[in-house]
Amino acid sequence: MTAPTPRLRRDTRNKRLGGVCSGLARQFGVSPGALRLAFVLSCVLPGPQIVAYLVLWAVIPADRGY
Repeated sequence: MTAPTPRLRRDTRNKRLGGVCSGLARQFGVSPGALRLAFVLSCVLPGPQIVAYLVLWAVIPADRGY
C-alpha cells in the first residue's frame, strides 16, 4: 500500500504574501525561497505572472494548520 499523496494547499505558517509559493514548494519538494525568487525574477518578463498568482491564491485552499 502506498502513502497518500499530499494535496496542494497554501502554506499559512510559512507564508510571505498568500502562501502560494510556499505551498507549491512544499508540494514539489523545492525550497520556498528559491520558488519565491524565481517568481520575482519572472515578473520582469512579459506575461500574466501576477494574475496567475492571484488566481492560484483564490483557487488553492489554505492548509488550516495541518
